[in-house]
Amino acid sequence: VQLQASGGGLVQAGGSLRLSCVATGPDPFTSYTLAWFCQAPGKDREFVAVVNWGLGSTDYADSVKGRFTISKDNAKNTILLQMDSLKPEDTAVYSCAAKKYGAGTQFHREYDYWGQGTLVTVSS
Repeated sequence: VQLQASGGGLVQAGGSLRLSCVATGPDPFTSYTLAWFCQAPGKDREFVAVVNWGLGSTDYADSVKGRFTISKDNAKNTILLQMDSLKPEDTAVYSCAAKKYGAGTQFHREYDYWGQGTLVTVSS
């Protein structure tokens, strides 16, 4: 599967952005667990949110619970990350990742496919 992320940009603290990640490939979109990770300058890649294959259960990093929402549009082979109440510490490059059939985890090494990142900058 190939992943293409978009939607990043510059926003003031308290504002919102919506990231999109489109998946293309021969396998059914519903067979993939899909996640968002972020990486700030000088820091390790961090888990943000995941939506599991099948029933589409979700999980979030504690730092974004109540502010970010991950969703899946099977008809458009797309996952979305709605980011509200953004904080300067959310500034990072956000990347989408996929693994086939496996349960979602917060460990980036367990994902097999990655899209290019999209930069989110939150000004104070």
